[in-house]
Amino acid sequence: MNTGDASAIGPKFVEVGGVAHLQLTMAINDYDHLRDLAAGVVKADGIILTPLTLAVEEIFSRFTYHLEWDVSEMSFAKYVSLTAAGDAPMVAIPVFPSRVFRHSAFYVRKDSDIDKPQQIEGKTVGIPEWAQTAGVYVRGMLAELYDVDLRSIKWVQAGVNQAGRKEKVKLKLPDGIRYSSRQDASLNGMLVSGEIDVAITARPPLAFGESDSPIKRLYADARSEERKFYLETGIFPIMHVIAIRRDVFEANRWIAMNLYKAFEEAKDRSVERLADITASCIPVPWVATLVEEATDDFGGKLWPYGMQDNLPTLEAFCRYAYDQGVAGRHLEVEELFPKEVHAGVKV
Repeated sequence: MNTGDASAIGPKFVEVGGVAHLQLTMAINDYDHLRDLAAGVVKADGIILTPLTLAVEEIFSRFTYHLEWDVSEMSFAKYVSLTAAGDAPMVAIPVFPSRVFRHSAFYVRKDSDIDKPQQIEGKTVGIPEWAQTAGVYVRGMLAELYDVDLRSIKWVQAGVNQAGRKEKVKLKLPDGIRYSSRQDASLNGMLVSGEIDVAITARPPLAFGESDSPIKRLYADARSEERKFYLETGIFPIMHVIAIRRDVFEANRWIAMNLYKAFEEAKDRSVERLADITASCIPVPWVATLVEEATDDFGGKLWPYGMQDNLPTLEAFCRYAYDQGVAGRHLEVEELFPKEVHAGVKV
């Protein structure tokens, strides 16, 4: 991996009100639950953050290849892959800005005879990257929940809506997996033409949004399936983590917990806003009711950070990643995060 010259430009301490603070750059997507931290309403003790709000694809590419900022949102699968290889130039904290159930990630043609996941066995399936986090969860679900033989599928890697997308980490695919890359095509085009039977992707194919689209989701009621999946497994899929450049962390190990606490406070403030029935904070009806329902489903912890409250999800993903060749070895959950954030401090 080319990390450019980023490591040669370390963060600096600056004086604020006579007190030294570490100045860090941070790249994140635009989330309500990170908003107060990015806006400076919530502050991490001893740290001044310079936020950069970018699309996740750009964040992942620039941070994975060049480490262009000190703190970054990052693909969970890419982080697990690099960590398992022993050469990750970053360290993650158990903050999960994006969590999405992925029953909605299956796309088929409307004239397809595929109407349940078991029928994907033996078909040609398109994916943006084998190491895309969403795909890792989907394949794990297909193998363990629906008993689909992943080796029976012809996997085709390509950009979702543009040709030319490539894998970002090295893969060691399991024996028997049939995988090829198509740099000259897109999943959208191949699904519309019938060249592939299914597309599994976090970002919808362009044709899906068209009024006369030939594409549909495999699950018409994905939410019901996803709720059932969670109640049966305890898995709430983690898509992204927050990572810190390793050299910055090693020189200032205290920042891991200070950042964690700040992210936690910003998230708690967001949930409080969403649950407030006095006024609508986002333009969606019944938000407060949805928050109540989801809180009940999730045992009172709507969007948990930390290791202990996420063990079923973290353990499952480590298993999926190893079984699918995304991770070169089976990581233990404790290896994912530094010891400084393994447990919170109770008073």
